[in-house]
Amino acid sequence: MDKNSKIYVAGHHGLAGSAIWRNLELKGYTNLVGKSHIELDLQDIVAVKAFFDKEKPEYVILAAAHVGGIIANNTYRADFIYRNLQIQNNVIGESFRHKVKKLLFLGSTCIYPREAPQPMSEEALLTGPLEYTNEPYAIAKIAGLKMCESFNIQYGTNYIAVMPTNLYGPNDNFDLEKSHVLPAMIRKIHLAKALINGDWNSIRKDLNRRPVEGVSGSNSQQEIEAELQKYGITKGRIDLWGSGKPLREFLWSEDMADASVYIMEKIDFSDLVASKTEIRNCHINIGTGKEISIRDLAALIKKTTGYTGEIAFDISKPDGTMRKLTDVSKLNALGWRHTIDIDEGVKKMYDWYLR
Repeated sequence: MDKNSKIYVAGHHGLAGSAIWRNLELKGYTNLVGKSHIELDLQDIVAVKAFFDKEKPEYVILAAAHVGGIIANNTYRADFIYRNLQIQNNVIGESFRHKVKKLLFLGSTCIYPREAPQPMSEEALLTGPLEYTNEPYAIAKIAGLKMCESFNIQYGTNYIAVMPTNLYGPNDNFDLEKSHVLPAMIRKIHLAKALINGDWNSIRKDLNRRPVEGVSGSNSQQEIEAELQKYGITKGRIDLWGSGKPLREFLWSEDMADASVYIMEKIDFSDLVASKTEIRNCHINIGTGKEISIRDLAALIKKTTGYTGEIAFDISKPDGTMRKLTDVSKLNALGWRHTIDIDEGVKKMYDWYLR
Protein backbone atom coordinates (compact mmCIF):
# COMPACT_ATOMS: atom_id res chain seq x y z
CA MET A 1 0.00 0.00 0.00
CA ASP A 2 1.19 3.50 -0.79
CA LYS A 3 0.80 6.16 1.89
CA ASN A 4 -1.77 7.95 -0.29
CA SER A 5 -3.72 4.81 -1.28
CA LYS A 6 -7.43 5.10 -0.56
CA ILE A 7 -8.20 2.72 2.31
CA TYR A 8 -11.74 2.08 3.51
CA VAL A 9 -11.97 0.99 7.15
CA ALA A 10 -15.45 -0.43 7.73
CA GLY A 11 -16.36 -0.07 11.40
CA HIS A 12 -13.83 2.68 12.11
CA HIS A 13 -15.66 3.85 15.25
CA GLY A 14 -15.61 0.40 16.90
CA LEU A 15 -13.01 -1.15 19.15
CA ALA A 16 -11.09 -2.91 16.36
CA GLY A 17 -11.69 -0.42 13.55
CA SER A 18 -10.74 2.67 15.55
CA ALA A 19 -7.48 1.03 16.62
CA ILE A 20 -6.67 0.13 13.01
CA TRP A 21 -7.52 3.67 11.87
CA ARG A 22 -5.15 5.18 14.46
CA ASN A 23 -2.40 2.73 13.50
CA LEU A 24 -2.71 3.64 9.82
CA GLU A 25 -2.56 7.34 10.66
CA LEU A 26 0.52 6.84 12.86
CA LYS A 27 2.21 5.03 9.96
CA GLY A 28 1.58 7.93 7.62
CA TYR A 29 -1.45 6.81 5.59
CA THR A 30 -3.32 9.94 4.56
CA ASN A 31 -6.28 8.82 2.44
CA LEU A 32 -8.52 6.97 4.88
CA VAL A 33 -12.27 6.63 4.41
CA GLY A 34 -14.76 5.77 7.13
CA LYS A 35 -18.50 6.10 7.59
CA SER A 36 -20.51 5.82 10.79
CA HIS A 37 -23.48 3.47 10.99
CA ILE A 38 -25.78 6.49 10.70
CA GLU A 39 -24.01 7.59 7.51
CA LEU A 40 -23.83 4.11 5.97
CA ASP A 41 -25.84 1.03 6.96
CA LEU A 42 -23.67 -1.86 5.83
CA GLN A 43 -26.70 -4.16 5.85
CA ASP A 44 -28.23 -2.06 3.05
CA ILE A 45 -26.83 -3.36 -0.25
CA VAL A 46 -28.09 -0.35 -2.21
CA ALA A 47 -26.32 2.04 0.14
CA VAL A 48 -23.11 -0.03 0.15
CA LYS A 49 -23.11 -0.17 -3.65
CA ALA A 50 -23.57 3.62 -3.87
CA PHE A 51 -20.73 4.14 -1.40
CA PHE A 52 -18.30 1.95 -3.36
CA ASP A 53 -19.36 3.55 -6.65
CA LYS A 54 -18.57 6.98 -5.23
CA GLU A 55 -15.43 6.33 -3.14
CA LYS A 56 -13.75 3.55 -5.18
CA PRO A 57 -11.44 2.38 -2.37
CA GLU A 58 -8.24 0.56 -3.36
CA TYR A 59 -7.98 -1.35 -0.08
CA VAL A 60 -10.66 -2.47 2.37
CA ILE A 61 -10.41 -3.45 6.02
CA LEU A 62 -13.65 -5.07 7.18
CA ALA A 63 -13.73 -4.50 10.93
CA ALA A 64 -17.46 -3.81 11.13
CA ALA A 65 -19.56 -6.44 12.88
CA HIS A 66 -22.53 -6.91 15.16
CA VAL A 67 -20.82 -8.04 18.39
CA GLY A 68 -21.54 -8.72 22.05
CA GLY A 69 -20.80 -10.89 25.06
CA ILE A 70 -22.15 -14.26 26.13
CA ILE A 71 -25.57 -12.91 27.21
CA ALA A 72 -26.17 -10.99 23.98
CA ASN A 73 -24.88 -13.82 21.79
CA ASN A 74 -27.18 -16.34 23.40
CA THR A 75 -30.22 -14.05 23.55
CA TYR A 76 -30.16 -12.36 20.14
CA ARG A 77 -29.11 -15.36 18.06
CA ALA A 78 -30.96 -14.37 14.88
CA ASP A 79 -29.49 -10.87 14.98
CA PHE A 80 -25.94 -12.16 15.29
CA ILE A 81 -26.06 -14.47 12.29
CA TYR A 82 -28.29 -12.39 10.02
CA ARG A 83 -26.69 -8.97 10.53
CA ASN A 84 -23.12 -10.24 10.23
CA LEU A 85 -23.86 -12.22 7.08
CA GLN A 86 -25.49 -9.14 5.53
CA ILE A 87 -22.53 -6.90 6.37
CA GLN A 88 -19.96 -9.40 5.08
CA ASN A 89 -21.83 -10.24 1.87
CA ASN A 90 -22.29 -6.58 0.99
CA VAL A 91 -18.78 -5.33 1.71
CA ILE A 92 -16.91 -8.33 0.25
CA GLY A 93 -19.22 -8.45 -2.77
CA GLU A 94 -18.75 -4.77 -3.58
CA SER A 95 -15.00 -5.06 -2.99
CA PHE A 96 -14.93 -7.76 -5.64
CA ARG A 97 -17.10 -5.77 -8.05
CA HIS A 98 -14.79 -2.78 -7.69
CA LYS A 99 -11.59 -4.84 -8.05
CA VAL A 100 -10.22 -3.85 -4.63
CA LYS A 101 -6.50 -4.67 -4.55
CA LYS A 102 -6.57 -6.24 -1.10
CA LEU A 103 -9.12 -6.88 1.64
CA LEU A 104 -8.65 -7.80 5.29
CA PHE A 105 -11.56 -9.55 6.99
CA LEU A 106 -11.64 -9.59 10.79
CA GLY A 107 -13.27 -12.60 12.39
CA SER A 108 -12.95 -14.10 15.86
CA THR A 109 -11.40 -17.14 17.49
CA CYS A 110 -14.92 -18.27 18.46
CA ILE A 111 -14.91 -19.94 15.01
CA TYR A 112 -13.10 -22.92 16.53
CA PRO A 113 -14.81 -26.02 17.97
CA ARG A 114 -15.74 -25.98 21.63
CA GLU A 115 -13.44 -28.95 22.29
CA ALA A 116 -10.62 -27.90 19.95
CA PRO A 117 -7.14 -29.01 21.03
CA GLN A 118 -5.34 -26.24 22.91
CA PRO A 119 -3.77 -24.00 21.81
CA MET A 120 -6.11 -23.73 18.81
CA SER A 121 -4.31 -23.76 15.48
CA GLU A 122 -5.81 -22.62 12.21
CA GLU A 123 -6.10 -26.30 11.23
CA ALA A 124 -8.74 -26.88 13.95
CA LEU A 125 -11.41 -25.06 11.96
CA LEU A 126 -14.52 -27.20 11.24
CA THR A 127 -13.21 -30.24 13.10
CA GLY A 128 -15.98 -30.35 15.73
CA PRO A 129 -19.14 -28.73 17.18
CA LEU A 130 -19.08 -25.05 18.12
CA GLU A 131 -19.80 -23.53 21.53
CA TYR A 132 -23.60 -23.29 21.70
CA THR A 133 -23.91 -19.79 23.17
CA ASN A 134 -22.13 -18.06 20.27
CA GLU A 135 -22.78 -20.55 17.46
CA PRO A 136 -24.73 -18.10 15.21
CA TYR A 137 -21.99 -15.47 15.37
CA ALA A 138 -19.27 -18.07 14.81
CA ILE A 139 -21.05 -19.48 11.76
CA ALA A 140 -21.31 -16.00 10.26
CA LYS A 141 -17.58 -15.45 10.75
CA ILE A 142 -16.73 -18.85 9.28
CA ALA A 143 -18.84 -17.92 6.26
CA GLY A 144 -16.89 -14.66 5.86
CA LEU A 145 -13.58 -16.48 6.12
CA LYS A 146 -14.68 -19.05 3.53
CA MET A 147 -16.01 -16.31 1.26
CA CYS A 148 -12.59 -14.65 1.22
CA GLU A 149 -10.87 -17.98 0.62
CA SER A 150 -13.29 -18.95 -2.16
CA PHE A 151 -12.98 -15.65 -4.03
CA ASN A 152 -9.21 -16.03 -3.86
CA ILE A 153 -9.33 -19.56 -5.26
CA GLN A 154 -11.84 -18.85 -8.01
CA TYR A 155 -10.94 -15.31 -9.02
CA GLY A 156 -7.36 -14.76 -7.83
CA THR A 157 -8.26 -11.99 -5.40
CA ASN A 158 -6.08 -11.07 -2.42
CA TYR A 159 -8.48 -11.29 0.53
CA ILE A 160 -6.98 -12.28 3.88
CA ALA A 161 -8.98 -13.33 6.96
CA VAL A 162 -7.57 -12.78 10.43
CA MET A 163 -9.02 -14.20 13.63
CA PRO A 164 -8.20 -12.02 16.65
CA THR A 165 -8.63 -13.42 20.14
CA ASN A 166 -10.66 -11.53 22.79
CA LEU A 167 -9.94 -7.83 22.30
CA TYR A 168 -9.99 -5.01 24.82
CA GLY A 169 -8.86 -1.41 24.64
CA PRO A 170 -9.87 2.21 23.86
CA ASN A 171 -13.44 2.63 22.53
CA ASP A 172 -14.52 -0.71 23.93
CA ASN A 173 -18.19 -1.43 24.65
CA PHE A 174 -18.99 -1.14 28.36
CA ASP A 175 -22.72 -1.94 28.12
CA LEU A 176 -23.49 -4.15 31.12
CA GLU A 177 -25.71 -6.48 29.07
CA LYS A 178 -23.99 -6.60 25.70
CA SER A 179 -20.28 -6.07 26.34
CA HIS A 180 -17.52 -8.65 26.54
CA VAL A 181 -16.22 -9.97 29.84
CA LEU A 182 -13.22 -7.69 30.46
CA PRO A 183 -14.84 -4.26 29.89
CA ALA A 184 -18.01 -5.40 31.71
CA MET A 185 -15.90 -6.50 34.66
CA ILE A 186 -13.97 -3.23 34.74
CA ARG A 187 -17.18 -1.21 34.78
CA LYS A 188 -18.86 -3.39 37.40
CA ILE A 189 -15.86 -3.19 39.72
CA HIS A 190 -15.52 0.57 39.14
CA LEU A 191 -19.18 1.11 40.09
CA ALA A 192 -18.95 -1.23 43.07
CA LYS A 193 -15.89 0.65 44.32
CA ALA A 194 -17.80 3.93 44.04
CA LEU A 195 -20.73 2.41 46.01
CA ILE A 196 -18.42 1.34 48.83
CA ASN A 197 -16.89 4.82 48.92
CA GLY A 198 -20.27 6.56 48.70
CA ASP A 199 -18.93 8.35 45.61
CA TRP A 200 -22.23 9.20 43.97
CA ASN A 201 -20.62 11.82 41.75
CA SER A 202 -18.64 9.07 40.00
CA ILE A 203 -21.69 6.80 39.77
CA ARG A 204 -23.88 9.52 38.26
CA LYS A 205 -21.12 10.59 35.88
CA ASP A 206 -20.74 6.97 34.74
CA LEU A 207 -24.47 6.47 34.17
CA ASN A 208 -24.85 9.80 32.39
CA ARG A 209 -22.16 8.69 29.96
CA ARG A 210 -23.54 5.16 29.57
CA PRO A 211 -27.14 4.76 30.84
CA VAL A 212 -28.25 1.25 31.84
CA GLU A 213 -31.71 0.33 30.51
CA GLY A 214 -32.70 4.00 30.52
CA VAL A 215 -31.40 4.63 34.03
CA SER A 216 -28.97 7.56 34.05
CA GLY A 217 -27.30 9.75 36.64
CA SER A 218 -30.43 11.86 36.87
CA ASN A 219 -32.44 9.01 38.42
CA SER A 220 -32.87 8.74 42.17
CA GLN A 221 -30.32 6.95 44.31
CA GLN A 222 -32.87 4.21 45.03
CA GLU A 223 -33.57 3.68 41.31
CA ILE A 224 -29.86 3.54 40.49
CA GLU A 225 -29.15 1.03 43.26
CA ALA A 226 -32.02 -1.17 42.09
CA GLU A 227 -30.76 -1.13 38.49
CA LEU A 228 -27.18 -1.92 39.47
CA GLN A 229 -28.39 -4.77 41.66
CA LYS A 230 -29.96 -6.38 38.58
CA TYR A 231 -26.44 -6.67 37.18
CA GLY A 232 -24.93 -8.06 40.36
CA ILE A 233 -23.50 -4.77 41.63
CA THR A 234 -24.24 -4.02 45.29
CA LYS A 235 -22.41 -2.21 48.05
CA GLY A 236 -19.51 -4.43 49.04
CA ARG A 237 -20.17 -7.23 46.54
CA ILE A 238 -20.14 -8.07 42.83
CA ASP A 239 -21.68 -11.20 41.31
CA LEU A 240 -20.11 -12.50 38.09
CA TRP A 241 -21.43 -15.21 35.78
CA GLY A 242 -20.04 -18.73 35.92
CA SER A 243 -17.44 -20.43 38.07
CA GLY A 244 -14.50 -18.17 37.25
CA LYS A 245 -12.56 -21.24 36.08
CA PRO A 246 -12.60 -20.69 32.29
CA LEU A 247 -9.28 -19.57 30.83
CA ARG A 248 -9.24 -16.71 28.36
CA GLU A 249 -6.65 -14.99 26.21
CA PHE A 250 -6.88 -11.20 25.87
CA LEU A 251 -5.25 -8.98 23.25
CA TRP A 252 -4.79 -5.22 23.56
CA SER A 253 -6.69 -3.72 20.61
CA GLU A 254 -3.77 -1.56 19.49
CA ASP A 255 -1.60 -4.67 19.23
CA MET A 256 -4.30 -6.27 17.07
CA ALA A 257 -4.32 -3.16 14.89
CA ASP A 258 -0.57 -3.27 14.44
CA ALA A 259 -0.75 -6.93 13.42
CA SER A 260 -3.57 -6.18 10.97
CA VAL A 261 -1.71 -3.33 9.27
CA TYR A 262 1.47 -5.44 9.23
CA ILE A 263 -0.42 -8.16 7.34
CA MET A 264 -1.92 -5.62 4.93
CA GLU A 265 1.55 -4.25 4.20
CA LYS A 266 3.63 -7.43 4.07
CA ILE A 267 1.52 -10.59 3.63
CA ASP A 268 -0.41 -11.73 0.55
CA PHE A 269 -2.75 -14.68 0.15
CA SER A 270 -0.15 -16.37 -2.04
CA ASP A 271 2.21 -16.41 0.96
CA LEU A 272 -0.32 -18.51 2.89
CA VAL A 273 -0.97 -21.25 0.31
CA ALA A 274 2.47 -22.09 -1.04
CA SER A 275 2.74 -25.57 0.48
CA LYS A 276 -0.94 -26.59 0.50
CA THR A 277 -2.37 -29.34 -1.70
CA GLU A 278 -5.91 -28.32 -0.70
CA ILE A 279 -6.36 -24.59 -0.16
CA ARG A 280 -8.08 -24.19 3.20
CA ASN A 281 -7.40 -22.77 6.64
CA CYS A 282 -5.42 -19.89 5.16
CA HIS A 283 -6.63 -17.48 7.85
CA ILE A 284 -4.28 -16.14 10.51
CA ASN A 285 -4.82 -16.17 14.27
CA ILE A 286 -3.95 -12.93 16.06
CA GLY A 287 -3.28 -13.24 19.77
CA THR A 288 -0.72 -13.44 22.55
CA GLY A 289 -0.57 -17.21 23.12
CA LYS A 290 -1.06 -16.49 26.86
CA GLU A 291 -4.13 -17.05 29.04
CA ILE A 292 -5.63 -16.11 32.41
CA SER A 293 -8.62 -17.49 34.33
CA ILE A 294 -11.70 -15.31 34.72
CA ARG A 295 -11.23 -15.52 38.49
CA ASP A 296 -7.62 -14.29 38.24
CA LEU A 297 -8.68 -11.57 35.80
CA ALA A 298 -11.26 -10.37 38.33
CA ALA A 299 -8.56 -10.31 41.01
CA LEU A 300 -6.25 -8.34 38.73
CA ILE A 301 -8.95 -5.76 37.97
CA LYS A 302 -9.82 -5.58 41.68
CA LYS A 303 -6.19 -4.81 42.49
CA THR A 304 -5.82 -2.33 39.62
CA THR A 305 -8.96 -0.36 40.54
CA GLY A 306 -8.44 -0.47 44.30
CA TYR A 307 -11.80 -2.17 44.93
CA THR A 308 -11.99 -3.62 48.46
CA GLY A 309 -15.28 -5.55 48.35
CA GLU A 310 -16.18 -9.16 47.61
CA ILE A 311 -16.29 -10.80 44.18
CA ALA A 312 -18.63 -13.79 43.97
CA PHE A 313 -19.25 -16.22 41.11
CA ASP A 314 -22.73 -17.48 40.19
CA ILE A 315 -22.25 -21.12 39.18
CA SER A 316 -25.87 -21.37 38.02
CA LYS A 317 -24.87 -19.25 35.02
CA PRO A 318 -22.98 -20.65 32.01
CA ASP A 319 -19.22 -20.56 31.74
CA GLY A 320 -19.03 -20.78 27.97
CA THR A 321 -15.99 -22.54 26.54
CA MET A 322 -13.65 -23.59 29.35
CA ARG A 323 -10.46 -22.82 27.45
CA LYS A 324 -9.82 -20.79 24.32
CA LEU A 325 -6.14 -20.21 23.67
CA THR A 326 -4.88 -19.42 20.18
CA ASP A 327 -1.86 -20.92 18.54
CA VAL A 328 -0.06 -17.86 17.16
CA SER A 329 2.90 -19.69 15.66
CA LYS A 330 1.82 -18.85 12.09
CA LEU A 331 1.65 -15.12 12.87
CA ASN A 332 4.95 -15.23 14.76
CA ALA A 333 6.58 -17.01 11.81
CA LEU A 334 5.31 -14.22 9.54
CA GLY A 335 7.27 -11.75 11.67
CA TRP A 336 4.86 -10.22 14.20
CA ARG A 337 4.53 -10.58 18.00
CA HIS A 338 2.38 -8.78 20.60
CA THR A 339 3.87 -6.15 22.94
CA ILE A 340 1.24 -5.51 25.67
CA ASP A 341 0.60 -8.18 28.31
CA ILE A 342 -2.57 -8.36 30.43
CA ASP A 343 -1.22 -6.62 33.58
CA GLU A 344 -0.16 -3.56 31.62
CA GLY A 345 -3.25 -3.72 29.42
CA VAL A 346 -5.75 -3.72 32.30
CA LYS A 347 -4.06 -0.65 33.80
CA LYS A 348 -4.12 1.14 30.43
CA MET A 349 -7.77 0.14 29.98
CA TYR A 350 -8.86 1.43 33.38
CA ASP A 351 -6.95 4.67 32.92
CA TRP A 352 -8.71 5.15 29.57
CA TYR A 353 -12.10 4.40 31.13
CA LEU A 354 -11.56 6.95 33.91
CA ARG A 355 -10.62 9.60 31.32
